[in-house]
Amino acid sequence: MACFSSLFLLLAVATVLVAASAAANFYQDFDVTWGDGRGKILNNGDLLTLSLDKASGSGFQSKNEYLFGKIDMQLKLVPGNSAGTVTAYYLSSKGANWDEIDFEFLGNLSGDPYILHTNVFSQGKGNREQQFHLWFDPAADFHTYSILWNPQRIIFSVDGTPIREFKNMESNGIPFPKNQPMRIYSSLWNADDWATRGGLVKTDWSNAPFTASYRGFNANACVWTNGKSSCSAAASTTPDSSSAEWLSEEMDTTGQERLKWAQKNYMIYNYCADNKRFPQGIPQECSLS
Repeated sequence: MACFSSLFLLLAVATVLVAASAAANFYQDFDVTWGDGRGKILNNGDLLTLSLDKASGSGFQSKNEYLFGKIDMQLKLVPGNSAGTVTAYYLSSKGANWDEIDFEFLGNLSGDPYILHTNVFSQGKGNREQQFHLWFDPAADFHTYSILWNPQRIIFSVDGTPIREFKNMESNGIPFPKNQPMRIYSSLWNADDWATRGGLVKTDWSNAPFTASYRGFNANACVWTNGKSSCSAAASTTPDSSSAEWLSEEMDTTGQERLKWAQKNYMIYNYCADNKRFPQGIPQECSLS
């Protein structure tokens, strides 16, 4: 009996490990969509790299579309002199009135910090930029960048620390991304006309190729297929499943304190505080949130 129990435990552990590795396999979850060989899936699907040279950048997208999810990706950004480069990692739908949730990493000269640029588009309207420095060197090692997107809120996090929250304020007439399924996209490209110091610092092509690396993808999410959500079926069979807790997740007191810490110490731009940009008054969500 003990041998049977041990065998059962080993099989269960193996099943979990196989499922976990499958969930993070880039061959299974993503397609490299452009770059003529500059985007590569390596290490049996555990690692993906994007490269940029003077001829082209590169990019990939998820095979699945999602309508709500808790999505994690580990990134290691372009090291050294990355001025002029942008590494974008975001969720987006299609069409003229698209929704989008953005992480963009703006490169800089060696020794100067990256800028993490965030934005939220709903029904084609963005202009909700918040920018941050980070409390570590994002090119020295992998760090986890997460998006929690549920019907109530969007939370951007870095290594588990919330840096931004965008709440659903539809009751006040402010559109919120909730009806359009989105894919995950990422790209590494040259944006030296604006990315570093407003375009004053140009890309130094003698440092090319520039490379960003990805690993550790995980998505607890509602997959959208043929007009239906995977969460609808799951909810009907397992209404109390803890796997879908993220669908109603919100920040606890600790999360709120960490958010305040990040914004106080590392936020360098907030559209809600840019009175010159909005002379007719700041956007309505700024006064409500």
